[in-house]
Amino acid sequence: MTKRGILLLEDGSLYEGTTFGADVDACGEVVFNTSMTGYQEMLTDPSYAGQIVIPTYPLIGNYGINECDVESSRIQVRGFVVREDCAEPSHYLSQKTVNDYLCEAGIPGIAGLDTRCITRKLRNYGVMMGVLTSQRTPQEAAELLASVPNYGTIDFVKEVSTQAPFRFRPEDGAGRRNVVVVDYGCKYNIMRIVRKLGCNVTVVPCTATAKEILAYNPDGVLLSPGPGNPELLDYAVYNIRGLIGYKPIMGICLGNQLIARAFGGKNFKLKFGHRGGNHPVKDLATGKVYITAQNHGYAVDADSINAGLEVSHINLNDNTVEGLRHKELPIFTIQYHSEASPGPLDSTYLFEQFMEMVDREKK
Repeated sequence: MTKRGILLLEDGSLYEGTTFGADVDACGEVVFNTSMTGYQEMLTDPSYAGQIVIPTYPLIGNYGINECDVESSRIQVRGFVVREDCAEPSHYLSQKTVNDYLCEAGIPGIAGLDTRCITRKLRNYGVMMGVLTSQRTPQEAAELLASVPNYGTIDFVKEVSTQAPFRFRPEDGAGRRNVVVVDYGCKYNIMRIVRKLGCNVTVVPCTATAKEILAYNPDGVLLSPGPGNPELLDYAVYNIRGLIGYKPIMGICLGNQLIARAFGGKNFKLKFGHRGGNHPVKDLATGKVYITAQNHGYAVDADSINAGLEVSHINLNDNTVEGLRHKELPIFTIQYHSEASPGPLDSTYLFEQFMEMVDREKK
């Protein structure tokens, strides 16, 4: 049985619809994603921890849920807001509906809302906290929302990171290289791609020290994406500084922001973030433009970049920093998601560049 529910934003905006998924309340930062497919990857992306996600594409669930499109061990979003929830998916891999998937994970959803109207509001006024509920009046929902901490004050990385190291070995046996992935909220597709390139992959917790990471004798270190405010992660910055100059490093998304901090840079919160599979990024060295997958609400302050780092890529929508490289050390980073999932695969070549950098340093 469906119930009427509401989405209340912190500015008092109220949207009514029909709930699906679990019959529980959810509070979080309300954000939107402009990808036209990939809702299962969105739901399981650890970078969405603490957030209520709104796909701008109106029909969600039409190809169901399967075992192949997961990007972590569980659903990571706090809540899911859609225009239309498809109750009868059609795809040969489909095993269940989005409604079933959310119910099993204890995550609420709401359908029947004008999601593009909400998106316009967030674009005009910026992302904001919200509450999704079918059990409270608007006044009770407002009281609940006033009692929860703001998204930018919480360290979500420790909530999504692995608690113990684990191996992600090549499918055909021993790899030619050993790569350590520091898990700040790593998506499975990063590990799949690195493994496919012939690497033994060891995934370590976000709190792993430089000494612990170097004890694995890696040929390279990959700093993963992840959720939340990079300015809260002093422990990660301290550990990264212990790696600089010892091993080649590649940073993705949050990894990019943490490398900036490790060299004295700063980050700032974007008005409504970059989330979707259609963001144009220019490589300043070649002049080439790539269409990229992105999911981040913070960006590196270009004016704070120094100490040997330089900006390598920029976003053509707003000119924000989309990549860094060190002028002397084997370090480069990107703000977007080279592993896609969902989104275009235009940028998977960057993993190959990382392998080339690793091989040069090994010699």
